[in-house]
Amino acid sequence: MAEEPLVLHEKDSRGVVTLTLNRPQAFNSLSVGLLDALQGALDRVAADDTARVVVIKAAGKAFCAGHDLKEMRAEPSQGYYERLFAQCGRMMMTVQKLPVPVIARVHGIATAAGCQLVAMCDLAVAAADARFAVSGVNLGLFCSTPSVALSRNLSRKFAFEMLVTGDFIGAAEAREKGLVNRVVPAEQLDAEIDRLLECIVHKPRVAIAMGKQLFYRQLEKGIAAAYDDASHTMACNMMDEGALEGVQAFIEKRPPDWR
Repeated sequence: MAEEPLVLHEKDSRGVVTLTLNRPQAFNSLSVGLLDALQGALDRVAADDTARVVVIKAAGKAFCAGHDLKEMRAEPSQGYYERLFAQCGRMMMTVQKLPVPVIARVHGIATAAGCQLVAMCDLAVAAADARFAVSGVNLGLFCSTPSVALSRNLSRKFAFEMLVTGDFIGAAEAREKGLVNRVVPAEQLDAEIDRLLECIVHKPRVAIAMGKQLFYRQLEKGIAAAYDDASHTMACNMMDEGALEGVQAFIEKRPPDWR
């Protein structure tokens, strides 16, 4: 029998693309094969003008247990490790560069690069019993690449505490610290994500795409340059037909017609 794909790809009538990590027997650890498959799936979304939102979820008992340590240990050379982490970094940046929002649907554990993936997604909804850690330090390996994403989501001190202790935090604490947006009982996870999706898919795609790109660009700039960029982006957005229709609808006290 043919093996199942490492990433399952679905798209509904709203333009919601669901990508399912599909190595449940390995807690969806990021093997080279899974990284390749996820990169390919994200590239397909980037080329799809009808995609509106991406949901990244996982099969089995866990969201993602980070890199595949058995695979990593089988080829102990610096060249291999350089290529592996560069490959992972490209995939993580693709998530951020997509013109549509990406939501992590988290259950079970999200550790090391799995926690990094949650942090790189634009939004995250977690089951109440989900747990998060960057636990590489417990094996003598500081989670350097996850630290890039964590330090851009959490306060510096809390991110560093996670990195140097390797301790798990629960979903409620992850929400309090800014790693996830919403926490719900596991049986309500899909319904909560659907509520979030419904809020997004009824907004103009162009406005969200421009806004997402600006959001991450301005974070890396000084405040004056950030305002310059934001002002230019907002002016360009205002010239889009969707924004002009939205403002006119507000003036006329009617719902906007975004067909």
